[in-house]
Amino acid sequence: MEGEEMENRLEPIPANSYLPLREIVYETLKDAIRKKIYKPGDRIMESKIADELKVSRTPVREAIRRLEQEGYLFTIYHRGTFVPNVTLRDIEDIFAIRGALESYACGMLAERIKDDNEVAAKEAVTELVGRLRPLLDKIEKYIAEKDMDKIVETDMEFHDFLYRASNNTRLEGIIFNLRGQLTQYRTVSMSCPGRLEATLKEHRDIVEAIAAGDVEAAQKAASVHMKNAEDTLLNHFEGRNRNMRNRY
Repeated sequence: MEGEEMENRLEPIPANSYLPLREIVYETLKDAIRKKIYKPGDRIMESKIADELKVSRTPVREAIRRLEQEGYLFTIYHRGTFVPNVTLRDIEDIFAIRGALESYACGMLAERIKDDNEVAAKEAVTELVGRLRPLLDKIEKYIAEKDMDKIVETDMEFHDFLYRASNNTRLEGIIFNLRGQLTQYRTVSMSCPGRLEATLKEHRDIVEAIAAGDVEAAQKAASVHMKNAEDTLLNHFEGRNRNMRNRY
């Protein structure tokens, strides 16, 4: 519930870690949100986290600020910082914007492949495609192994490559923010029957359209992927709401 003090949930950070402390705190908090250790509506208390991790409040404050920028957290003035509690309308709005932006990004990459005058860009996108295909092979392997954590991790890596290849930092930042607002529901969406296999096919359609320099097909493939992801998530929440109503 909002405003309730959190239970002890995090393990202290090892003193012998080789990564910068601020990066470890950031990744620890982000992972806790992704895995729903911190659930939607939970209040995030800077002092409590610092005590649990056995660190000063400075790296915790920096991590919270960064997670706010990426959409994983939000702050209400005079009330505190919380994990977003996303509504059905939020899902629709987020996917509407994200679908348009991802379609644009994928179409732009396909345009570079097609344009012989953009030699350097064409080589860069060709290299990108060469990195994306092995990621899809890894996802297929993880599906067979039923390793959901690896599937989600590699799926995010796949999309990250697409965003960064756009060479548009503003576009990349906006999409990262939008994705962050729904990150705790990725496992829910992918756990729906048939969704993993469908997602893999949709990813392959995107990559092959980009590789062929087919702008229209790349845009359509990205739009279809986003629409199907949205429908899956909406159907899950609508089904859950129906079940709750039937219980009372």
